Amino acid sequence: MKKDIHPKYYPEAKVTCACGNSWTTGSTSPEIHTDVCSVCHPFFTGEQRIVDTAGQVERFRRRLARVEEMAAQPAAASAEAKEAAAPTPGKRPGVKARPVSRKVARQAQEKPSAEQ
Repeated sequence: MKKDIHPKYYPEAKVTCACGNSWTTGSTSPEIHTDVCSVCHPFFTGEQRIVDTAGQVERFRRRLARVEEMAAQPAAASAEAKEAAAPTPGKRPGVKARPVSRKVARQAQEKPSAEQ
């Protein structure tokens, strides 16, 4: 084996959690800082706690409240909205009128004169 290629090993490395718990272990770092450990992790404690990362949980709860509020509005308001969005009679929804080319316009003018 080659010499001096391995990092220094610290047999008494101190691990500190954000909850205040600390213990020693072997590591290549003299100190280790963690956010969650076996003392404060919800899996081991049995409590249900949501760890909010960058406001994602709060944003979801606001969006959920908005959706529930919209669902609770009376059905009459949605019926009025459907009437307002109804298409005009005689037009097919989603179909645009295509511009007529000169050739097609000329053919349309020639056909009635040929029939007479």
